[in-house]
Amino acid sequence: MRARIPALLAALAVVIPLAACSSAPQPSVEPATASGSWTVLTYSIADTNLEPFMMTDLEELGDVGTQEGLNVVALVDRSAEYSDEPVLGLEPWSGAKYLEIDQNEATVLEDMGDVNTGDPNVLADFIARAIYDYPADHYALIISDHGASWPGVGADGSFGDDTLNLAELDASLAAGLKAANLEKFDLLGFDACLMATYEVASTLQDRAERLVASQELEPGHGWDYRALDTIADDGTATVDELGSAIIDGFEAQAQDEGTDSDITLAMVDLTKMGAVDAALKAFTDVLVDRASAVGPVVGRTLASTLGFGQSPDPDQDTHMADLASLTSEIGVQLLFAAPAADNVTRAINDAVVDRVSGQATKGATGLSIYFPPTVEYFDQDYRDLPNVGGWMDFLTAYYAQGADITQQPDISDADITFGPDGVTITGSFDIATGNNLSEAYIRYGVVEDDGSITFLGEQDATLFDDGTGTASGTYGLTSLELSDGTDTVSAYLSLFGNTGGDVVTAEIPLAYYSPDGSTTGDLVLSATLDPETGEILSATYFEYDQETGTYGEFTPEPDWIIVPIVLNVLDDGTEEWLLTSDVGLYADTAGLSYDSVPLPSGTSLYLELVVVDFGGNYDSVSGTVTVP
Repeated sequence: MRARIPALLAALAVVIPLAACSSAPQPSVEPATASGSWTVLTYSIADTNLEPFMMTDLEELGDVGTQEGLNVVALVDRSAEYSDEPVLGLEPWSGAKYLEIDQNEATVLEDMGDVNTGDPNVLADFIARAIYDYPADHYALIISDHGASWPGVGADGSFGDDTLNLAELDASLAAGLKAANLEKFDLLGFDACLMATYEVASTLQDRAERLVASQELEPGHGWDYRALDTIADDGTATVDELGSAIIDGFEAQAQDEGTDSDITLAMVDLTKMGAVDAALKAFTDVLVDRASAVGPVVGRTLASTLGFGQSPDPDQDTHMADLASLTSEIGVQLLFAAPAADNVTRAINDAVVDRVSGQATKGATGLSIYFPPTVEYFDQDYRDLPNVGGWMDFLTAYYAQGADITQQPDISDADITFGPDGVTITGSFDIATGNNLSEAYIRYGVVEDDGSITFLGEQDATLFDDGTGTASGTYGLTSLELSDGTDTVSAYLSLFGNTGGDVVTAEIPLAYYSPDGSTTGDLVLSATLDPETGEILSATYFEYDQETGTYGEFTPEPDWIIVPIVLNVLDDGTEEWLLTSDVGLYADTAGLSYDSVPLPSGTSLYLELVVVDFGGNYDSVSGTVTVP
């Protein structure tokens, strides 16, 4: 796709004016051009499994609609596969339509047929045409679909799940704005997962005054577009007032839907990203200059930093970490880096104008950054991004330092004891290698009759820094069970991110398939738990797309089947992820229940304590006990 971009810049100068002056239907009402007027463009890549949610978004847009001081215009691409509901008075359709969103109805300005919304030309043309058709004092562009952080946004199902990568987004925004003779948008929004990243904000800083996006996975309902009432109610609404109304509306809707425990949404002043760029470059320069001294501290800090789009399977993890949390903690641990780290924190605090987070994400500061823990999981496409030079220099130095580790981790002397909180495994590691350790965790599972181990879960353990060379983790002797009211199955529970102490984040890997078996895929059940009781406070199902690396809330038909995936280790040490059994659960997700069940007395339990250094090397100690 990138090969087409240079031609696009020249071609639009010819294509856009012709399209604007063509015989296509014109706007049904006089565009709002009064002082303080707004035109809001929505680019809905709805040719995906998020289509039902996006149709609800359109209805919300229609609750406000084009009126005095406000124009609402949309390009909406639908599929024949995912929903057949009418919307805003229009019968269901397949393909793209260029719409004026009126109050509780929509006017079709053009039936565009099959178009690839992952083509930057389509987005650029929409931008230029909508601005030409609906002149106003202020402009907002909102792009909706799956998000993947720095790899981009979207997945047009009719065109091989084609997405708009970050370079294509930047080029298409630039081309559309240039053709419309507009310097930048007032607000650029991504109603999509994971798009509030340093990479996105830095790359697109010249395309808008403000960016509104989420660091974490978004629940399917996404934004509440009735927030546009802020513009309709007050013709003098500022971009910050609009952005804050979007954030407030998103939070209120998430509370109503019960999805608020792990939400994030932030508004970033893109005019201040230059200061963030400079501060981050100065910080990474300090770290690169002292590379031999920073590895262990950075590794331990990364392991404890709030992450987003996490998965028990590292190949499906997005490896996005909260930027200000990461840099500020490194500054606390490395005094020589403290002044530079403080400057990064200040720059981000200045740039993030408003934000919201949930119980499980309350450490979120507004921008995340790509940081795989080891080079094994690093995506080489990241090197092609335009504004990550300093960060890339740091990652290169960090991974090189990890590769140079000569003393492998060494832990031994397993001690397993039962207590009021469950069962604790403790091990002793070699002090000589301990300085390089970055994290510890425990895994636990049931020993089967054939000697294999069916793991029930994993969670963080503690590396004690008191000079004793000790690591320890405690398991509460419960297993997670999912039930559809007829069948009950065990699931693998990955616990991490106890950011505030009052909740724990959990990820549960699942598989799903359609009744005829023609469609299969991977899911992650993202949940927040009460650490004292094990009660699940909220649960959202996200589908992972292997091709695009994107996540989106899963909305199967109730007669589809979901089956938990658990880690199984054979007696020869071979590891594989397997379906728990041949019993599946009906995917009526609203009707599924989750229970934390005590392990039966007499269960043969395997416990493993693992320590890992910042180069990805690891060692473990284990033992088998019988549950009393």
